[in-house]
Amino acid sequence: MRVDAFDFDLPSERIALRPARPRDAARMLVVEGGSISDAKMSDRGVRDLPALLRAGDCLVFNDTRVIPAQLEGKRGDAKIGATLHKRVDLRRWQAFVRNAKRLRVGETVDFGSGVAALAEQRLADGSFILAFGGDEPVEILLERAGTMPLPPYIAGKRATDDEDRADYQTMFADKDGAVAAPTAALHFTPDLLAALTAAGVATEMLTLHVGAGTFLPVKSDDTADHVMHAEWGRIDAATAGRLNAVRARGGRVIAVGTTSLRLLESAAREDGRIAPFEGDTAIFITPGYRFRAIDGLMTNFHLPRSTLFMLVSALMGLETMQSAYGHAIGEGYRFYSYGDASLLLP
Repeated sequence: MRVDAFDFDLPSERIALRPARPRDAARMLVVEGGSISDAKMSDRGVRDLPALLRAGDCLVFNDTRVIPAQLEGKRGDAKIGATLHKRVDLRRWQAFVRNAKRLRVGETVDFGSGVAALAEQRLADGSFILAFGGDEPVEILLERAGTMPLPPYIAGKRATDDEDRADYQTMFADKDGAVAAPTAALHFTPDLLAALTAAGVATEMLTLHVGAGTFLPVKSDDTADHVMHAEWGRIDAATAGRLNAVRARGGRVIAVGTTSLRLLESAAREDGRIAPFEGDTAIFITPGYRFRAIDGLMTNFHLPRSTLFMLVSALMGLETMQSAYGHAIGEGYRFYSYGDASLLLP
């Protein structure tokens, strides 16, 4: 499909620079129905979620934890920025590098605080493999020298600060490895989770270490020419079994966030059963895709021409999502990582 089919006018002031406080005070647009002719929209709030779901439904969360993967350093007198993207092994990471023309393979970048990395290899997409020196775990080095990797749409408007260390982490964050938050889950609080449990809604966890590729714009003119970056994920056998049991009982599996959805769909068999999964996925979902594993999605509002707007358009229909986003913009909903939510039920 033409990428410009997924374009729309988003006023810059609609991009949220801070989250709602408390987190579950965010607004939520509920969209039901799979075509523009029968779609229904209602303006609700995240706290309405227990009343909007059914007993027996299951919400699936991503328990990845964001690491401080944004680094600023020097190679000689040249300023070099690095955003870690995907772990290669214990000491090596793939990274997008700013001012990459000033960095050559074999040179070392000093990130300060005793943290340095060797530019070991330059890949075909222009990113580098950085090998961190020393004996301390890389996670400890990043805590010392790194900052939270806020999306460029936020970081370009204000500096990252101490509040972001907590704000850009979900209450489920457990397993280190993400360089972007699974932002739909940022809306959840212990009180909301307790209300969902009381309403008979189950919860399950999977892990997908979100990469910085989620921020990259689609530069091609046709979706067929866009290449997704791979991300590592895992669904264990017990979790897969419980999710299959939910659907067998007539419940709905509802992904919280596009990261959870993409991993569930990567793990799904043709018959819709979810299999255990561990490894990389580069699944790219566009209109025409047949969903197998999920029955709904809670997600934030995404940017024009993004792979995530393509995904929600695949789930609900492009015309439906264009109408929903037009409504959201007109009604003042807040977009992207720190913004409001939508609940999509095809």
